Amino acid sequence: MVLEDEDLELLLFIRLFEQKLLDLFAEGELSGTTHTCIGQEYVPVAIAPLTREDFIFSNHRGHGHYLAHCGDPEGLLAEIMGREGAPCSGVGGSQHLLSERLLTTGVQGESLPIAVGMALHFKRSAQHRAAVAYIGDGTWGEGAVYEALNMAQLWRVPMLVVVENNGIAQTTPTSRQLAGTVAGRAKAFGIDYHHIATTDIELIRTELAPRIDHMRTAEMPLIVEFETVRLGPHSKGDDTRPAAQVEALWQRDWLALYAASMPERIKAATERQKERLAEIVSAVRMRPLSRWAVA
Repeated sequence: MVLEDEDLELLLFIRLFEQKLLDLFAEGELSGTTHTCIGQEYVPVAIAPLTREDFIFSNHRGHGHYLAHCGDPEGLLAEIMGREGAPCSGVGGSQHLLSERLLTTGVQGESLPIAVGMALHFKRSAQHRAAVAYIGDGTWGEGAVYEALNMAQLWRVPMLVVVENNGIAQTTPTSRQLAGTVAGRAKAFGIDYHHIATTDIELIRTELAPRIDHMRTAEMPLIVEFETVRLGPHSKGDDTRPAAQVEALWQRDWLALYAASMPERIKAATERQKERLAEIVSAVRMRPLSRWAVA
């Protein structure tokens, strides 16, 4: 497995960032809730370089998407902590973020109809860009998904749907809430589909680069399903899965696989990113609480 230094550092930073959020919640420094992407960090890291010019629609489990596509960990942490310098003045919090090229929502399926409209705009204005929407396996229970896919295919718009299928929708196993398959549902609309079961970032990009380029050039939707794992709880502390099941999932963790082949690189990079994150947390903690004006 080949992994560039930049990708390794980003992967580890997202992992450490998410783990730190759980610590901050336990220490009483954060309010509300949060949904970490522990185990799924490689998905946006692999996708991001292929979608640099595109607009990203994220979801409730979107910190990794934000960090991979937008960077700005200081701003993201400030938003979650309600400190000055936050991209949404601390009003959006963990789930509702807006930047120049990324929008997140905690409402399942809400982003897909909007993504279709954005993709249609890109097509009509000949921008050669795409709308990229991240959804999970649980989102396939929302009617808005099918209305959006129907429009996307009828109008032939450049929309990439990234499905992070982690096998569980909150606390319900996917096998108990999803009839058929994602591939079968894509086929029903005549939409191109690709399945990815590896965590090898180089291989993922090799498989996806021509498909994403074709999506833009042909101006047509594409669904990419990642067979991944959610190693943490649904939100900050409500994991109902048996301990043995979670332990088995950790054996599939991308970090464990990479650590087996490059232990020294992982160790050194982890220390660098721990230091970086500690500096960011310390600096954001020192900021005053965010303020905003109500019109």
